[in-house]
Formats: sequence, C-alpha cells, structure tokens
Amino acid sequence: MPLNFAPVPRTTPSGPSRLERFAAGDIGAFESLFREFQGQIYRWVVRIVRDRGVAEDLTVEAFWRIYSSRARFDPTGNFSAWARRIACNLAIDALKRQRPEVALLVEPSAEPAADPAVSRETREKIARAFRELPAKLRAAATLALIEEQQYEEIAAALGISVNGVKSRVFRAVRILRKKLQRMGIEP
Repeated sequence: MPLNFAPVPRTTPSGPSRLERFAAGDIGAFESLFREFQGQIYRWVVRIVRDRGVAEDLTVEAFWRIYSSRARFDPTGNFSAWARRIACNLAIDALKRQRPEVALLVEPSAEPAADPAVSRETREKIARAFRELPAKLRAAATLALIEEQQYEEIAAALGISVNGVKSRVFRAVRILRKKLQRMGIEP
C-alpha cells in the first residue's frame, strides 16, 4: 500500500477553521475577522497616510478588497500579514494620488511660542521635504523612522524583503538630506 503524504487540513472536530470558512465565502467568518483585525489595519494605514479620515476610508476599502480576494487567500497562511499587505498597498496608492500642500502666505496675528530645538519654519520645511518623497519611500521611511516599527513587520506589510525596507529607508534619508540642504537646512 503506497504512503499518502498529502497535507492534513487544519480543521477542528466541529468543522473547517474560521480562515477556511472565510476563504470559502462565509460572511460570518469574514465579519469575525473584520472585528478582530480592523483596529490593527487602521493603525497601519494611519501610520502611513498620517490622516485619520483618509485612514478610515482606506481601512474600509482594504476590507472590501480582502473580502473580494478571499478565494486567493491560503487558509494555512497568516491572515494578519496578508491583510496588512493589502492595506499598505492601498495606502501607498493614496500617497501617490495626494497633491502636495501649498502653504498660504498669511502672517499669523501673534508669534507662537518659540521651540528651542527647531523653529516652526524648519519643521515645515522638513515636513514638506518628507511629503515630496516618492510614495513607496515615504511609506517605508514613515514606518521605520517616525513610527519606529521593526523592519520585519514593515517588510511583511509592504510585501518586500527586510533588505528592501532598509534600501528604501536609506534612499529616503539620502533624498531628504539633499532636499534639506537645498533649502538651507543642514541635517
């Protein structure tokens, strides 16, 4: 009799797992996953786009895409990483569509309290230079430098290698330094 080395499906005595039911189109399983992971996905998106309203919209869109793509999900895989990757791709696309903000030249009525470390004008220049980064570099740099996430988590969320994350962060820093030097700021 030949040996059968086929993988054993991960089911419980009561039936298929929640991820298997989700992949098969069970709306109850999807709702359960949505309730469990919506906060995590929202936090990842808001870290990238830096706007809560946009992040809320993108989170809803991400879960719509997650449900629409359920047939491509491997129930033995990591749902959290798969969902974050979809959400991060949406966030990067949103950054690409974003128009750069143009500051109005309006004098404030009163001088704000001076920040001893960095002046308001310098902070604004740094923020503008950061917003002008290409979307993929901005996403990696935001997650690594501002949000201080682990490179492994960023790599999983962006669907790239850890070395790819390091490369994007390095390139972002190099571009930022050049832009800031042209603005008269020595990093």
